[in-house]
Amino acid sequence: MEVSQYKLRTIQWKFMDARKEFPEVKIDQRVKITSPDKIASVFKPLLKDEARENFVVVWLNTSNKIMGFEVVSIGNLNSSIVHPREVFRGAIVNGAASIILIHNHPSGDPEPSNEDISITQKVVQAGKIINIPVFDHIIIANEQHTSFAERRLL
Repeated sequence: MEVSQYKLRTIQWKFMDARKEFPEVKIDQRVKITSPDKIASVFKPLLKDEARENFVVVWLNTSNKIMGFEVVSIGNLNSSIVHPREVFRGAIVNGAASIILIHNHPSGDPEPSNEDISITQKVVQAGKIINIPVFDHIIIANEQHTSFAERRLL
């Protein structure tokens, strides 16, 4: 067989400037993330009025400062499909030390569903394997938010 019969592939990751794509998210990269309230206040403008569930992964450096973020899934009214490989892809490429998960509930109810808890547990386990801890999972519903870390659900 000739080598030309095989297709060779490579992956090229392209980072976008979040300030252009998501101007409603105001991130000061010098500010250390120290509480769920702080991270929720940054991402509420992006998620509070969305009609569909959006699942966001925030990348943190070793000083717990935001390096960037990615919207990894846009679902429907009450669910979004999330897989650990999509959650960690950007974090790995960007060299993140840890991540925070954030998604919205268009219903306005900030309570975690069974599916929210299940996917969080899967992502936390995957993070342990690759040594990128999940610091929190925040649900934003209108002006309210719920922190899995505060509820001891991680």
